[in-house]
Amino acid sequence: MNGVSLFANVGIAETYIKKHHIDIVVANELLDNRAQFHQEMHTRCKMIQGDITNDAVFNSVLTAAKKKKCDFLIATPPCQGMSLAGKMQENDPRNSLIKYVIKLATELQPNNILIENVPKVLKTYLVHNGETIKITDYIKQELEPLGYIINPVVVDASDYGTPQSRKRAIYLISKLHKWELPAKEDKITVREMIEHLPSLESGETSSVAFHKAKVHNDRHISFLKQTPTGKTALHNKVHYPKKQDGTRIKGYDTTYKRIEWDKPAPTITMANGSVSSQNNVHPGRLLENGTYSDARVLTLKEIFILTGLPDSWTPPEWASENLIRQVIGEGVPPKLIDQLLSTIPK
Repeated sequence: MNGVSLFANVGIAETYIKKHHIDIVVANELLDNRAQFHQEMHTRCKMIQGDITNDAVFNSVLTAAKKKKCDFLIATPPCQGMSLAGKMQENDPRNSLIKYVIKLATELQPNNILIENVPKVLKTYLVHNGETIKITDYIKQELEPLGYIINPVVVDASDYGTPQSRKRAIYLISKLHKWELPAKEDKITVREMIEHLPSLESGETSSVAFHKAKVHNDRHISFLKQTPTGKTALHNKVHYPKKQDGTRIKGYDTTYKRIEWDKPAPTITMANGSVSSQNNVHPGRLLENGTYSDARVLTLKEIFILTGLPDSWTPPEWASENLIRQVIGEGVPPKLIDQLLSTIPK
């Protein structure tokens, strides 16, 4: 069947979708560089770049989806208005972007719809016709009269073939019958996936494509070398994060932190290139001198693997490292979508 993707980012969620005999033939993305990235990764897809809230853009997407007889819709509207990392303003305009997903669904009426967001979406409200309504109730109100069966669930990508803990809310929506969750799988650890890669220090490179360490400043390197696997440098008694004037830096225990070897990776965020952001530092290996190796953030290659991307996944040459890190941090782990589609109603 043909499908349409809204808020498509660069198409990470679509990586394994053709396995399920679904071909994303129409996509929409707001940002020009991401739309171009998507187009180069998915050359047969018609990318319509622009703001979906603009009538001309919306109508272009709808017309193209109707022409291609799209019978599947996947939508991953921006979640900053709902995420625990955001301000969580109840009436944030970004929360209303779901309306355009539902509007397209009501006009196109595909058999199956998958909407992805942060778990907080299940408790978030929007304003519709002057009334405040839960997003879940709004979706049911609009789609159930059309014969859709709506199954809102919260899943962790680490239960579905991804070596990364990432909780998401998913609306599994179908006209055919209730779209059930697939069975959970055994969790995959960081060690299983990236321990084989060469050890790297700040600025070093390797013969493995995209396995190149970012350059970090000497202060960061010095305290990370003293930080054990799974620990934050904030807890170091001597070698702790300091400002240039020597003042001790304070922060959350998830910052300046090495991840664990024997668990799935923590959620990989947009700020995955920053030592001082959440859970971004390589686990490291204990050295003979008592320090720890790999005093750096994860390389692009390590992030690709821990996101569940295939070895063949290669971004466009023009894409900067920062852009690649951002789009992966915002992307949906593709093996999660792969597993969810294994039970799509037919």
